[in-house]
Amino acid sequence: MTPASVLRIGCAAGFSGDRTDVALPVVQDLIAAGKPSVLIFETLAERTLALAQLARRSDPDAGYEPLLDDMLRPVLALCLQHGIRIVSNFGAANPRGAARAIHALARELGARTPTIAVVEGDDLRGEEHRAMLVAALGDRLPREPIVSVNAYIGAQPIADALRAGADIVVCGRVADPSLVLGPAIAHFDWALDDWVRLGRATMVGHLLECGSQVTGGYFADPGYKDVPDLAHTGYPIADIDADGNCTISKPAHTGGCIDARTVKEQLLYELHDPAAYLTPDVVADITQARVQELGKDSVRLTGVTGHPRPPSLKVNVCFEAGWFAEAEISYAGPRAGARALLAAQVVRERLGGCAPVRVDLIGVNSIFGDDSNRWLDGADEAALSALRASRDVRLRLSWQREDRQEAQRLGREVNALYCCGPAGGGGVRAALRARLGTVSCLVPRDAVHARFTMIDAAAERSEA
Repeated sequence: MTPASVLRIGCAAGFSGDRTDVALPVVQDLIAAGKPSVLIFETLAERTLALAQLARRSDPDAGYEPLLDDMLRPVLALCLQHGIRIVSNFGAANPRGAARAIHALARELGARTPTIAVVEGDDLRGEEHRAMLVAALGDRLPREPIVSVNAYIGAQPIADALRAGADIVVCGRVADPSLVLGPAIAHFDWALDDWVRLGRATMVGHLLECGSQVTGGYFADPGYKDVPDLAHTGYPIADIDADGNCTISKPAHTGGCIDARTVKEQLLYELHDPAAYLTPDVVADITQARVQELGKDSVRLTGVTGHPRPPSLKVNVCFEAGWFAEAEISYAGPRAGARALLAAQVVRERLGGCAPVRVDLIGVNSIFGDDSNRWLDGADEAALSALRASRDVRLRLSWQREDRQEAQRLGREVNALYCCGPAGGGGVRAALRARLGTVSCLVPRDAVHARFTMIDAAAERSEA
């Protein structure tokens, strides 16, 4: 990228499964501004990669973001036409598969062939990494089959790929803020030990990474923190200057809001220590940050600093952990709460009495309950009183089992309540899914070899 006074970065996704109609307003804003621009999609959570690996087991061509086509179709041709780079972690467990899908979409749309780089090196499942994981985890190393092992890598391979001419950079598990920091490093030619600027741009990435959270989505609380037109919330855009400071805005004529409160909430989101936000690239420090409203839906962030990056990288290890089953049934009318409690008692007895079956009464005691059912045993009299007064109750039962067939018993027992009582149950719904466990550790930075590779579209077609 050619250095300029401002780099404009828009975000069009904050998680896997996010809305797919939000990218176009962001891209239209980037085009209208006429500045060097990048569009990011952030689509990975802690276990998304494990789910992607499971999908790839069933289909070797799968394993990337399932909504990739829906996300890119409205904007891919526009981005290529106007020189807007795209950077995302929607490669998940199969970045090369995502690159192939993007090339195919570009051909279908009649757009020019994009230069796509894939960032790799985060996947540590190979036998060559086994000793390192044993050393890092010790007795915590799972005995169960491992599904995924991924290190949180940083911004350098993204920056290198953009400097090498990539139109699109497809990543797997990179740290979320690195999706923004990588383009900023490439654009402004920052040194990789320029801790102050790296820290500032990392917090810009932190503001953008959750999509509409900073534009009012997760902020909204009616009557207390009102947000206009929440159904059409715009997604955020950051103007980053050469010092790493930024102004956050959103596309015109979209819903939501950006003000000092939304920005401060997102700054603090998942931040354990404001003086030490640990990332692969830098330790960011917001203790002297200043948030200033410049006007409607325009907020300036300055004063962030940074410290030398940690010597280690975080690794998540996801493993098979049996099966999770849940089932629901509704009761309504007089004594609905008492009938729901009796239904829970029946199922628990049928499953062995002492079996650890979690009981939730949705809307009465679910969020504040726990797996031990202490509230059900009389420890939470307020919840039981509310339940007795309720005329509309949704009972939810759940449990975890190593064996699939045993786990399925829960759904069958709840379904049997239709006729086996108590009276008036209906609307049964049951689900069963493989359960994933997660352990985390730190590994030496120099043991992880992050890199980018340009994907040749012509070679892909010949292989196909």
